[in-house]
Amino acid sequence: MELPGLAFALWMFICLYVPVDGYPNGKVREACTSMIPCHGSSPQPSPEHTITVNGTEFKPGDNIEVHLFGPDFEGFFLQARDAEHLDSPAVGSFVLVDRRLSQLLTCGHTKNSAVSHTSKAKKKYVKVYWIAPGDAPKRVQFLATVVKKYRTFWVKIPGPIVSQPNALSSTTPLHATSEAISASHPISYLSKPFNASGCGSVKFCIRNPSNCDPESASCFFLSFQQEKSSVFIEMSGPSEGHLAFALSHDQWMGDDDAYLCVNENHRVHVSTAYLKGRSPPVLDSENALEDVSWRLADGVLQCSFRRSIRLPTYKGRFNLDSSYYIFLADGEASEGGRIYKHRRQPLITNGIYNVTGLPQDIGGSRSPRLIKAHGALMFVAWITTVSIGVIVARFFKPVWSHSFLFGKEMWFQVHRMLMLTTVVLTSISFVLPFIYRGGWSKQAGFHPYLGCTVMALTIFQPLMAGFRPSRHAPRRQLFNWFHWSTGTTARILAVVTMFLGMDLPALDLPDPWDTYTMIGFVAWHVSTDLLLEIHSYCLVRKVEVIEDDRVQILQSLTSAEAEGRLFKQIVLTIYVCGNVVFLIAFLAAINQI
Repeated sequence: MELPGLAFALWMFICLYVPVDGYPNGKVREACTSMIPCHGSSPQPSPEHTITVNGTEFKPGDNIEVHLFGPDFEGFFLQARDAEHLDSPAVGSFVLVDRRLSQLLTCGHTKNSAVSHTSKAKKKYVKVYWIAPGDAPKRVQFLATVVKKYRTFWVKIPGPIVSQPNALSSTTPLHATSEAISASHPISYLSKPFNASGCGSVKFCIRNPSNCDPESASCFFLSFQQEKSSVFIEMSGPSEGHLAFALSHDQWMGDDDAYLCVNENHRVHVSTAYLKGRSPPVLDSENALEDVSWRLADGVLQCSFRRSIRLPTYKGRFNLDSSYYIFLADGEASEGGRIYKHRRQPLITNGIYNVTGLPQDIGGSRSPRLIKAHGALMFVAWITTVSIGVIVARFFKPVWSHSFLFGKEMWFQVHRMLMLTTVVLTSISFVLPFIYRGGWSKQAGFHPYLGCTVMALTIFQPLMAGFRPSRHAPRRQLFNWFHWSTGTTARILAVVTMFLGMDLPALDLPDPWDTYTMIGFVAWHVSTDLLLEIHSYCLVRKVEVIEDDRVQILQSLTSAEAEGRLFKQIVLTIYVCGNVVFLIAFLAAINQI
């Protein structure tokens, strides 16, 4: 039975090896500071391309239309910087017009603070919008690096300088048109980002990650503050399209009271809506919201508004003095304000809350508890119990053949115990998504189909083992091959299924961390399997070259067995510890979402 172990190692490695690219074309974050492409040549002296804008002044929250054009070019890199300190980090954020030509990059700590090409296709013209941040310097200049061909490029082509009111200099060089961009309506503009002061004392707050600062570009924030007969609501989060929250009587979307902040042509439109099933929200013709304000800067969308605690004349609006599950979601939106389905699971509170009751500062989860339990049990089963059980059965028969546990050889009892544990864990985990979904999920792609296949093989394997022929029966060799191939197929499909499941919205583990960690586990198992396979081969060869003397053969066999036993036990100990490390990493990631 030397072949099956080696075949499995090769099969596992070939099936699950996944090549990983570094960055797609244009994602040149390493050039954020210098703006110099690593093309092995010097930049050209006289620029052929021009940057223009459609305004000369701006206020925080305003958007500036930026154009880059000239003779055919393959690549570009565009930033806005403090005009007085051009070596300083990028300022503000950009919004794309044509995603086929351009893409957003994050330089430093500012999200979407640069724009670059998406491919090497030739282009003559690029248009984007620059959003002025709340802490913008008085004067901002646009800079661009343009690549005509691989070794023909210009670095930091100077563009127009735009200034805040009363900050213009008479010597300011401008390459701008006479058309000025419209400013935000003063009533609807937030001059600064939200903060978490008062959370848990005077405000009911939901934050993700827990205790994050709403001024941060990675913080999702929702707060409710009661003011007499009304509630003042603040919502904030990293989004280029829309943010929304909903009040619900259960943890399922449908028949919910929703509130949306949508980026519509670089202005934020705030409205109420009613959710019916998984259909797009139905916007209300009449808006029950007052004191609406918004802010769009540094890749963060923020809006605030006020509504009465009770709205009896508005159909679909829930009373805010009752308890509900609270959803917080984000997603994309078109320039016309049409919203698209969110790509990941909404943040959902773990229980029902009354936002006008006792102020609290809570978090939430983007993965339901049943789905978390499903993922955790599958990781325990297929990363620890199965893997260790296979290694024991494959390599520890000669090591533990003379040791007995409950009347059976120790290797067999350990193998059987681990495999039965796998069957139990997999069976429990298998039913949890069906309990949560109330049936079959049509949104999970191939994951449930492969999962059902793995479950069938998991049940079939011990049933087949129950009819195992005796050790010297003619059909024993055939059984061994069926037993090995069924188990190996189940393990490979289980790993593939876990790869697919990790990126599903209901259990969206951090990407690309989850992929790299799973690849690391596969490599860890395959390398351990190969090491023990090579060791077994070398041990057999060592015994075969011994002289044909009975006493010497017996002495050498005893020595070889002792050497093999010690080596295998050391490898098994290290392997188990490694598996536990991988398991803890996955369980910790599940606990964080």
